[in-house]
Order: sequence, then C-alpha cells, then structure tokens
Amino acid sequence: MRAITATLSRSLLLVGLYFGLAAFAGQFIAMPGTVALFWPASGLALAAVIRYGLRWIWIVPVAMALVHMTVSPVPAAFIPYSILSNTLGVLAGGWFVLRAGLPGHLDIRFAFRVLRGGMLMALISALIGVGGMVASGLIRESSELDALVKWSLGDLLGIVSIAPALLMIGFRKPADKIDRASNYGTENEKLAWNMALAASFLLLAWGGSQGGQFVLGLSSLPLSIMVWSALRFEPIRTAVAVLLSELLIGMLAGLGLAGFQAPVQALDSAILLGYLCLLAILPIILTLTVHEQRLAARRLATHANIDSLTGLPNRNAFEAKVNRILGDPGEPPMALAYLDLDNFSLINDTSSHVAGDVMIVGVAGALASSLREGDLLAHLGADEFAVLLRNCNPTMAREAAGALARAVEHYRCEWQGHAMATSISIGVVPFRTGEAKFAEVLSKADAACFTAKELGGNRVFLASGLASEVLDRTASMRWALRIREALEHHHFLLHAQTLAPLHANTEQGRHFELLIRLKEPGQDTLLMPSQFMPAAERFGLGLRIDREAVMLALDWLEAHPEQAAQVATCSINLSGEAMVDESFIGFVAERLRNSSFPGNRLCFEVTETSAVRDLARAQRFIDEMRSLGCRFALDDFGTGFCSFSYLRALDVDYFKIDGSFVREMDTSPLAAEVVRSITKISHLLMKKTVAEHTETIAQRDALAALGVDFAQGYAIDRPMPLDEYFNQRQDAI
Repeated sequence: MRAITATLSRSLLLVGLYFGLAAFAGQFIAMPGTVALFWPASGLALAAVIRYGLRWIWIVPVAMALVHMTVSPVPAAFIPYSILSNTLGVLAGGWFVLRAGLPGHLDIRFAFRVLRGGMLMALISALIGVGGMVASGLIRESSELDALVKWSLGDLLGIVSIAPALLMIGFRKPADKIDRASNYGTENEKLAWNMALAASFLLLAWGGSQGGQFVLGLSSLPLSIMVWSALRFEPIRTAVAVLLSELLIGMLAGLGLAGFQAPVQALDSAILLGYLCLLAILPIILTLTVHEQRLAARRLATHANIDSLTGLPNRNAFEAKVNRILGDPGEPPMALAYLDLDNFSLINDTSSHVAGDVMIVGVAGALASSLREGDLLAHLGADEFAVLLRNCNPTMAREAAGALARAVEHYRCEWQGHAMATSISIGVVPFRTGEAKFAEVLSKADAACFTAKELGGNRVFLASGLASEVLDRTASMRWALRIREALEHHHFLLHAQTLAPLHANTEQGRHFELLIRLKEPGQDTLLMPSQFMPAAERFGLGLRIDREAVMLALDWLEAHPEQAAQVATCSINLSGEAMVDESFIGFVAERLRNSSFPGNRLCFEVTETSAVRDLARAQRFIDEMRSLGCRFALDDFGTGFCSFSYLRALDVDYFKIDGSFVREMDTSPLAAEVVRSITKISHLLMKKTVAEHTETIAQRDALAALGVDFAQGYAIDRPMPLDEYFNQRQDAI
C-alpha cells in the first residue's frame, strides 16, 4: 500500500510540474505558429526518465494533453505532433543516457552523456514538432528552418537549465561519507552567497528597467555568483542557482520585462538561446570538475589512513589519533596494547593467502565487537593490530586485553568447508600523557607482545618500566637494526685464527678458522659475535650473516691468489638457519661455480646443538654441501648429553672438542679423559679432532700427548685481520 501511495504521489508531482513548466513556457508564445523561446519542461521530463526509468515516459503525453486542453490551445491537427514530438524526444534522449547505465554519483563524464542525450532529444523533438507545424498549417515551409533552430535550442536550454538540479537531487545519497566529508564552505559563507545571489537578481532586474542596449550583460552578475558556488560549495547549490538564473533571465527576455526586449528575428533568438545555454552549461561543468577533484583528494586521504582490507585505521591514522589524545594533559591513565596473531603463517601456507585475508577480516570484527567504549582499534599491517585502551589502570588494561584475546580464541572462520581458528598474543604498556611519546610506547608494547609469544603465545603480557624481558627484547630489536645496516653497507670484517697441527705428516698448508667481526662507522672497537649473533638469530638474520661471511672469504681469497695457494683448510662458521634453508646450498654452489678457490679447501662448522635438532635434515645438508667438495666440522662437540650416540649419524670431517674440557684438563682428570675418549673414537671413525680454547703451552703439549690432531687458541695465536695473518711467517705460528 505504501509503495502504491508513493508511486501515485510521484506521478501527480511529475505531471503537475511538467504541466506548470509547460504553461510557463506557453507565456512566451505571442501568437499561433510561434515557437516557445524556452521549454523547461523538457529538462524535467529527461531527468524523470533518467532517474526513474523509461517507463515513466507516460507523464509527457498526459501532461501535454492537459496543457493543450487548458492553458495552451492549438489546432487539433497539431496536437498529435506536439505530444509525439515531446514524447519521442524524451524517449530517445533517455535511451541514449541510460544505455550505458547509471553511475554511482553524478560525475563530469555522465554530465556530458546527459548533454549529448539532451541534444539528441532536442533535435528529434524539433524535427517532429516543426514538421507538424508545417503539416497543420501553423507555419510556412519557408520558415521551418528558423522554427527548427528555435525549437531545438529552446528544448536544449530547458534541459541544461532544469535537468542538472533535478538529477543532483536524485543522486544525493546520505550514505556517501566521502561526499559529505568533502571540505565545502562554511555556513557563514553559504549565507553570504545566498544574499549575493539574491542581490544579483535584483540588480539584474533593476538594471534592465533602466534601459540600455547591453542590458543582457548584467547576466554576468549571477554568472560570477555561480562560479563562486562552483568553486566553494556542493554541486547542487550551483545547479539550483543555474535553474533560478535561467528561469529569471528567460522570463525577462522572453516576455520583454524590466527593460529586456524579446527577440523577434530568428538570428536574435538563436544568439540569445545559445548564450543562455552556455550560461547554464559552463557553471555545471566547473562545479562537477571541482567536485570530482574534491572527491579524489578525499579518497586519497581516506586510502592513506584506512586499511583497505579491514576498514580499520592504519598505523598512520592510529598514530595521529593517539598523538592528539596524548596532547591533552587532562587525559586519565591509559594503556597501549600490541596484538599479533599466533602462528598465522600456517594459515597462509596451508590454506592460501586469501584464507589468511579472510581470517584477518574476521579477527578485526571480533576485536571491534569486544572493544570498550572509547577505545581505538587499528590494523598495523599483516597480522598485527593495536588498541588504545583509554581510562584504565594496569589491572583494567590487563582485563580488557584478556577480553580481546578470548574473543579471538573463540572466533571461528569458515573456509572451504573447514573451520579455521587462531589465537593472539598481546603486549600491554600502561602509561599517562606526558610520560612518553607514541613511538616509545608502541616499541615497548611490541616488545611485550614478543615476550608473550616467547612465553607460549595466546596470552597477555603486561609490561612495566622494570620488565627485564621487555628491556631485553628492545635491546635485541636495536641490535637487529644495527645488523641490518651493517649488512647493507658491508661493515662486517673477517679475522683468521690458526688451527695448528699437533703432529707431523698432516696436510701441508695453512689451516685456519675465519671469525666474523662488526666494525661500525666511527667506532674503533670491533664487536664480537657474542654481542650481535644472539639478536641476529632471534630476528632471523643469522643466514644473512652466513652469506656475508662466505662472500667476504671468497672475495678476499680470489683477490689474493698467492695467499689462497697457501690455504689447506679455511673454516667458516654457519648458524642453525643455514641448515634449514635450501637456498643457502644453491647460493654456495653458484658462488663456487664462479670462483677460482676450490671448494675442497672450505670447511663449514656447525654447532652440535643445531645439528642434533634434526639429524636427518642435518645429514642431508652435509651431503649436499659435500657434493660441492666442501668439508664439515662439528663445533662445540661434547656438550650434548648423548654426543657419542650420533657420531655415526653425522658424517663430518672434524670434531671440535668444546673448550670447556680443554680448559679443565689441568685440574680435572674427567675432562682429560673426555678429550682422550673423543679423540680415540674420532680416529676409529677416520675423523680428526680440533681442541678449542688452547690457551697455554702446557695445554698444547697435553693435547698432543692425547693424540688430538689440531689445537686452536691463544697458545698458538690470536685472531687477526686476513692481511695481517698472511703476512706472518707460517713457521712462526
């Protein structure tokens, strides 16, 4: 019932408006056989069929029939032509506009399509209407060209004057947030504009009443007001100004009011109508162009601050909002929560990245539904979120973060018939305004989140100023930044330390291990691996350091062929990451393929603890590297609980006896016996042994007596740069 009532009301309104505008235009017809100077009803009809569809074309013949029966009688022979010309013209123009569909909003491209449709409508209507006038005897055939020009321009003027305002009213959507948020003029400026437009109309009428040949030039007053509107206000305001201006000027000129003279000659009518068409078209084009630029700028700003996947504020927007809050000294205590999904890579790897995106969107919704009033949620990127918990003490912050964690834990995401679930780790940092900057608080919250992950995940870790775990995490992150910068700028150096043979008849040449050092710009002190390698391995940078060490070693040896010829064994340490990264083998293979240094003189050292994590994988890695000619040493041997049990499982060339046994040989018979046992078993397996941390001559002699093959430590030499190492005599070692 409501729909029927709405349709009936719309029908009555449209027919009534069309009737009124047609009656208004009929006032411009001085005598039978005269074409109306201005036909605004055409603009209403075209806007109606564009807005509501071609089925609403019926309003035209109904309204025209009423017009001819009441306010504008014409010969009966012309009535069919009059109704048909207006109906078919609107039908053709509406079809032309609608054939490509309606846009989401009225833009400049659609406006030009409406203009072209209006021109088609005006031409068809004029051809049929003028033909009817000739056929019904209203005009002579000699006058049909003048009538055709006047009819088509009068229709076009009605279209460009009326249709834009009506279409903009139809296209206005309250849900269009970008449109409503555009930066238009203030209310005071709009009030001033309204007064200026009214004043321009009054001046136009007053100036016309004073007479003069160039009175139409006063139309530049409303035009300037319309340009102001196009630059500063919504397009609808300009369109309404165009409508009012055209109706006023058309009425004054068409009826010869206020000193304006109605055009008599066909050329005068064409010039006047052409001028009025331009007066309507130009402000509409300008306002739509400016409006599109405003929308584009607004969309860019929105995209720069809104995460496209979740619709949440991104990091930039979140930081800006938090900084505004931090600028208010009266804000109560608050906390920043950093959230990171646990094992999220498993979803991407097993179900696809599309499934991962679906999970991220679902988690965002779960978090948003669990927020307290006033809290701010943002998506920082990947699987990381941040929440500003306002007006809460540490206990309340922990509880609020716990609610967020439970919401994620209970969330289930359907994907291809399977239910995906995840959990989240949250780091929380309570603070007050004025205590810290956003970047510092976010860094602490990130560190607290990492601590929550290292404690097993799916938990909340509340950080405090004295939380050692957070401080350690923050220090590690700083180290990670320094390591990345050192890798980018090649600040790592290699030092060499001798592996001294303890018996004759060993392989001739230099045996040494390469030890990596970090030399930061402006610093004289070299940084040892014990200072930076824990952070490197914690943040997955160990493999990059391994690659850097191999590159530095081969680059130096290739650049010094005489020194390279002296090398019997060049040992390079590898991190545990190298054994689980298949690309490392390809990297070494490619590097050796293009190197003059033979692979069989390279020996890679892996620690016992990293090797025993997955013996099968470790042996596959060793086998593939052996196929390149490389040798292997098992570093820190003897520290494991079952070291002897996997001697056969790992096919290495050297066992490097852990330095703790070597240092204790003088005071611990057990340590000496462990060294003896490792050496005997190694020789049974046709392997060689290297004793680390040989610091005294007595230790060196004792190792030789136990049958150890090589000794390494301060009793032989200290690590030194490669150039310096090769400059010393080998027999001086």
